Amino acid sequence: MYFTGITIAVSTFLIIGMCHPLVIKTEYYTGTRFWWVFLIGGLAAIIGALFIEDIFVSSLLGVVGASLLWSIGELFEQKKRVKKGWFPMNPKRKKDYEE
Repeated sequence: MYFTGITIAVSTFLIIGMCHPLVIKTEYYTGTRFWWVFLIGGLAAIIGALFIEDIFVSSLLGVVGASLLWSIGELFEQKKRVKKGWFPMNPKRKKDYEE
């Protein structure tokens, strides 16, 4: 039996699951100003995936890269969700949510 596909699927699920709280915490503590960190990390992971021969590691790097790039959009959406009151606002950054 081959478990590579199942292992990649479970790993993908966990990676996406870890990016969700990462976006929430990043927006809470720093706002959207560090979106570029997600960009650099995502691009680095995707470029790294292009140069790794092992299918498992390459797949995981690709998933990490795509998830980090997707997180950029989610970071800005998280700010909108905080403005709507769906998530708690950091009281130290109230001025960031004023129009």
